[in-house]
Amino acid sequence: MNSARLMQVLIAPLVSEKALRVADIHGQIVFKVRKEATKLEIKQAVEYLFNVKVEKVRTTQIKGKSKNFGRIHGKRANWKKAYVGLQPGFDINFRSD
Repeated sequence: MNSARLMQVLIAPLVSEKALRVADIHGQIVFKVRKEATKLEIKQAVEYLFNVKVEKVRTTQIKGKSKNFGRIHGKRANWKKAYVGLQPGFDINFRSD
């Protein structure tokens, strides 16, 4: 896989109450990824960028919400979320302290 492509697969880690709970209980990290990314690409990107071993990847499509701004009706974009399970002994620390 092309390293330039792997650098663009992951958009950002998701930090929310649910993501932190999943990380504590199941040892999974949650990422926002490109909509066209495959599970294999996500696995290779995480292993390449963070130097860890990935056990499994689960993905889900998040539907964009409908929003109203006065009389203007709009819709947020659909996006994709990936739950990345790491092999035992590996961890990703996003804190800078």
